[in-house]
Amino acid sequence: MPVLFSALLPPDDVVAAVAEAVGEPGGGLRWEPPERWHVTLAYYGQDDVETRAAWRGERLAGRAGAGVRLEKAATFPGVLWLTAAGPELTPLAHAAGADAEARPYTAHLTLARFPREEPGLAARWKEKLAGFTSRQWHAAEVALVVSEREPGGPRYRVARVFELDGA
Repeated sequence: MPVLFSALLPPDDVVAAVAEAVGEPGGGLRWEPPERWHVTLAYYGQDDVETRAAWRGERLAGRAGAGVRLEKAATFPGVLWLTAAGPELTPLAHAAGADAEARPYTAHLTLARFPREEPGLAARWKEKLAGFTSRQWHAAEVALVVSEREPGGPRYRVARVFELDGA
């Protein structure tokens, strides 16, 4: 069974703005390529696409779209990310299934990974991106994404797209 998650995909101009702000990636971090950038709403693990799509469709029915913007960088242990901000994000994530996870939902876009024992590797990037703010966009759909393991890292494929009301 494939690994699935729900996500908001930033528009091309927002992806370009983030890439411009990052500049030349490096510094010992493993950077996510822009084509994999997304804001995860809920992670499901191994699951059946059709079953999860039906479940998620029921949970998202009638939900409004969300205003989203990316801003300042932060870190989790081993992860450099941009904050995803917007008052509708957490309720949308909970509707998509994030409320089933043990940890609290933190809306973010992963930029890079680094060894947990070397948190200083991300410090320069966190400082460089501290003042970053993208334009706000209206997230009008939620993607159900399949994550497939490949030698160069995961490959993401959108399995289903769910339109949100007011799109």
